[in-house]
Amino acid sequence: MEKEKLFAEMKQAVSDGEIELAEELARKALEADLNPLEAIENGYVTGINEVGAKFEEGQIFLPELIAAAEAMKAALNVLEPALQQRDMSRSILGKVVIGTMYNDIHDIGKDMVASMLMAAGFEVTNLGVNVPCDKFINSVKEQQADILALSALLTTTMPEQKIVIEALEKEGLRSGVKVLVGGAPVSQQWAYEIKADGYAENAIEAVKVARQLVGK
Repeated sequence: MEKEKLFAEMKQAVSDGEIELAEELARKALEADLNPLEAIENGYVTGINEVGAKFEEGQIFLPELIAAAEAMKAALNVLEPALQQRDMSRSILGKVVIGTMYNDIHDIGKDMVASMLMAAGFEVTNLGVNVPCDKFINSVKEQQADILALSALLTTTMPEQKIVIEALEKEGLRSGVKVLVGGAPVSQQWAYEIKADGYAENAIEAVKVARQLVGK
């Protein structure tokens, strides 16, 4: 299959949220011995960028955005190992540790942000849901994270974001990591109050703010 045609199909698969097709095309690229980095950047990334722009303009809505992010994630799961085998790497904008707060088991929004950050070129460690404070702290240390992204989907778990920020300060880690907060009940005012570095109300905004936080 002609390379440019394959890239166009990858872009369309992400735009349409076709998860299985996006994964299949990634495998085809590897079978054809195409550069996996080219496939990511010239195929899938162009698709997710287009979807992001459409979402911001109100042309598509959250379900379509989620599907596109899942398609992108499926393709990356195939291509990233191939990059490592070939001793290649994408240009990494920064390292992100992300998770949902302790006693909060909501993951759709958090996973959406993680997928979009990965697509944008961040290295993401997703800790999952119901994450205790010490797990966030340990992961920041282990990953030498540039950004810690904290998601709270319940008003009762919002205070956990403040607890984690205070723990970072106690551990002497606060100056080395930017904290990005989000979630349905979270606001810019809350971010100011708990001394977070950034706030995002959706996944597209999270990528923009994350880029700003790492100076990219």
